Amino acid sequence: MIEELRRSFLFADLGENQLRRIANHAVRVRLNEGDALFEQGDPARRFYLALSGQIKLFRLSPSGNEKVIDIVVPGITFGEALMFLERPHYPVGAQALQPSEVLSFDSLDFADMLKGSVETCFVMLGSMSQRLRMQLREIDELSLQSATCRVASYLVKQAPVDSDVFELPVAKQVVASRLSV
Repeated sequence: MIEELRRSFLFADLGENQLRRIANHAVRVRLNEGDALFEQGDPARRFYLALSGQIKLFRLSPSGNEKVIDIVVPGITFGEALMFLERPHYPVGAQALQPSEVLSFDSLDFADMLKGSVETCFVMLGSMSQRLRMQLREIDELSLQSATCRVASYLVKQAPVDSDVFELPVAKQVVASRLSV
């Protein structure tokens, strides 16, 4: 499990003892396609690392319309920033788009570990800051580019270098919602 943690952006720079502590408290969760991991508004007591499959993070409008906020792929953590809030609730729902496996971490235990090490706090802040920059770049793309440019950019990012043909990794409706088209 420690090697799985090392491949994650959030945990990559942590030391062996910290990784061992995290691994000892992690819970492996397997999801079938369509299974919900959590619902929008649920208390946020845990955060997650995707190991396999794809997890859709989405918001529901009061009228029931769904907006895909992100598609989480292996190696990506989600929900971790909520551990710093007093009474956090998930602002999104999470559902498996295909059979998936995640590691689940207790937010309070993880926050206790951070309280014990200023160095670990700075490592985590650096990781979270880099992720925030990537999300800001994505917001710029979604709000400043035309729909045609967003679709073209998405396809270029998904396309393999050695082939002119490929399958979308998720359903077209999910891609459309994610790209706001």
